Amino acid sequence: MLRLIVKSLVYGLIGFIGLPILTGVFALSMGYIFDPRCGTPGDSGGCEMGAAAAAIAMALPGFAIGVGIALLRTWWRQRKA
Repeated sequence: MLRLIVKSLVYGLIGFIGLPILTGVFALSMGYIFDPRCGTPGDSGGCEMGAAAAAIAMALPGFAIGVGIALLRTWWRQRKA
């Protein structure tokens, strides 16, 4: 049981850090590809702040997804045994 808790926390932390990074990179990429105003002096950092807000918003869902993956992997392995 302790092993499951530790594994869930590790996967959760990976999701907590990894998903916001991927979300931020994706949001910045889409902003710079589809909005010609991004990065110009008149933008005042709007594209960057939108990407940061999206990344911050994905931190807790990333943790939940990581924990869910760990639980599903454990359940799947116990089912096979």
